[in-house]
Amino acid sequence: MKLGMIDYGRGNLRSVINACESLGHNPKLVSKASEIKDLTHIIFPGQGAFGDCMESLQRLDLISPLQDWIKSDKPYFGICVGYQLLFETGEESPGTRGLELFSGEIDRFTDTSVKIPHMGWNSIKLQQPHSTFWNGFQPDPYFYFVHSYYPKNVDPSLIAATCQYGNETFCAAIQKGNLLATQFHPEKSQHAGLQLLKNFLTRSGEQP
Repeated sequence: MKLGMIDYGRGNLRSVINACESLGHNPKLVSKASEIKDLTHIIFPGQGAFGDCMESLQRLDLISPLQDWIKSDKPYFGICVGYQLLFETGEESPGTRGLELFSGEIDRFTDTSVKIPHMGWNSIKLQQPHSTFWNGFQPDPYFYFVHSYYPKNVDPSLIAATCQYGNETFCAAIQKGNLLATQFHPEKSQHAGLQLLKNFLTRSGEQP
């Protein structure tokens, strides 16, 4: 395995690196297109604004390589903004297009009865529990969230998990082939997060 981690200069990668290292993997930081070609797995951890992150990917010439990687069904794990950027647009950054690999837009929570951002532990409901991504999980595992925005109008066939916050049920994770992407942070989710990362890293490009 050759694991790469997208380094776009705006996210805190250390906690994700530590999680991977605890599982016996030493990820290579990727900040240019030529560093992708020899990889077998990519993790895209994310923090920051939708538009700023897309600007960074454009500056580093990583947009087309990432699109090609995912369209080729190579193993990809997107976390937080690395999840949101897979969609078309983001309310946070009007006029900015995402990677546009899936239909849907990133909107802000509208329920004023709960605190925004959604921060802390919350349970998710698995929609595809028999996928090998979710080996070892009960139907309603808990993960750690930190976000104010989430994808809307997601193709139901992609939805891997949903989450309830206030009066809104949102898509907390998607999966398709060898792609897994989550709104929550597995690197902050203790045992559950490590189990999910392990499942991703040990699939070896197989189909769910």
